[in-house]
Amino acid sequence: MNLQEIQRALRDAGNDGWLFYDHHHRDPIGERILGLDPHAHITRRWYYYVPAEGEPRKLVHRIEQARLDDLPGTKGVYSSWQELAEGLKAMLGGARRIAMQYSPNNAIMYVSMVDAGTIEFLRGLRKEIVSSADLVAQFEAVLTEEQMVSHAAAQRAIDALLAEAWLEMGRRLRPADGGQAGMTEFDMVVWLREAMHRAGLVWENGPNVSVNRNTSDSHYEPTAELSAPIRDGDFVLIDIWGRLDHANTIFYDITWTGVAGREPSEREQTVFATVRDARDAAIAAVRDAFSQHRIIRGFEADDAARKVIRDAGFGAFFTHRTGHNIANELHGAGAHLDNLETHDERRILPCTCFSVEPGIYLPEFGVRSEVNMLTAPGEAWVTGRLQTELVRI
Repeated sequence: MNLQEIQRALRDAGNDGWLFYDHHHRDPIGERILGLDPHAHITRRWYYYVPAEGEPRKLVHRIEQARLDDLPGTKGVYSSWQELAEGLKAMLGGARRIAMQYSPNNAIMYVSMVDAGTIEFLRGLRKEIVSSADLVAQFEAVLTEEQMVSHAAAQRAIDALLAEAWLEMGRRLRPADGGQAGMTEFDMVVWLREAMHRAGLVWENGPNVSVNRNTSDSHYEPTAELSAPIRDGDFVLIDIWGRLDHANTIFYDITWTGVAGREPSEREQTVFATVRDARDAAIAAVRDAFSQHRIIRGFEADDAARKVIRDAGFGAFFTHRTGHNIANELHGAGAHLDNLETHDERRILPCTCFSVEPGIYLPEFGVRSEVNMLTAPGEAWVTGRLQTELVRI
């Protein structure tokens, strides 16, 4: 935990302090920011208050009173619920505006970790509880230079093995030795997993390989028991993500589409071009905002992509957000590009990473084109390759 940086951020935001609270590991965000053991035995509530000025304060149960000893600050203890109530009153003192892992109306559910009863109690103390969403993004999603380098390494490895995967698919569809052709979606998943393992990557489930109607399921996962064959004439989607097998490395996450053994149909070309243009509109919105040193929020980038798809008449078939934050977790704690599933008003911060992945999912096939972006003060850029046309397999 960087106490000075947290207190500076609190002052910049006009907050009197940040109250962390947990019980049975309900708030992994707080654990990470404070540097606490995610596997510690926690059976009682604890509270940790970081004021914008001055020394932090702790409130812990007597039977687990060493729980926050690794953190700076004074310590109060309680046993009864009456002592807990009085302890919170004393801990918060004259503070009025307090940030917590809370989101009004659960608009940004990714940070909604505090239960309603705790919010009710604090409001009864005449405290204004505000969302810590932007603070969380600052201390969870902002990347170090080393983390950005790790993202680039994952990008190079995955771009290379994806290019080889398309070739491998072609070889299996049309064997040079005249042997038996054919494979399933799951066969290619296994091939990709083995290639990723050889490249020193780790990942969360997946990757996903789908054909034809299955490409319209944006979270489709083939298995050994349930998997479609891949044949010439099929429409194919590959969604792949991974990071280096080291602590604190950053994911790279992309999706490409192609056709096997033929040229794309006019319908497929139209849908792909629309998705590609929507992707590029979101990229431009972020890039322009950063080059002009202008704040851009997650929902604004989503709006830019969604407008292109809506204007082309496919709005009803774009059924998810445009992108998600990327960090050591595939779906990180920073701003998402979203004005559909949520109205994400979090700022896209410098030194963060996120996906841009609009999609159109028709009943017969779906197209998604996914890239990643990195930001820095005054600039934003796409990492990795940009798909400009459907792959011919």
